Amino acid sequence: MNGNYLIPANSKKSLLLFGLFRKDELIMFGACLGITLLALTTLPISNTWVALIALAPALIAGFLVMPVPNYHNILTVITGAYQFYTNNQKYKWKGWCFLDGEKKESIHK
Repeated sequence: MNGNYLIPANSKKSLLLFGLFRKDELIMFGACLGITLLALTTLPISNTWVALIALAPALIAGFLVMPVPNYHNILTVITGAYQFYTNNQKYKWKGWCFLDGEKKESIHK
């Protein structure tokens, strides 16, 4: 193969549970599902708004861990956007130039 390496596209899937989820995402989804079940058993579900409030934790968590093309899931998209907008946006030049923007005194004067 002339020193080239072939990496399969799904090599990261083996690190995920069920090929889709990280451990903390499953814990979050399970906790929200438990809260939803508790709310469904304790709240009177005679009104549509009360039913939506009771189902909200599971619906929100399900939306966050839903897989998205080109990303892991919605939660990683939101986390990446948050980190991009809250971290330092000043990038230091470290290019291909030999001197990296610094002037050196010439020895030939």
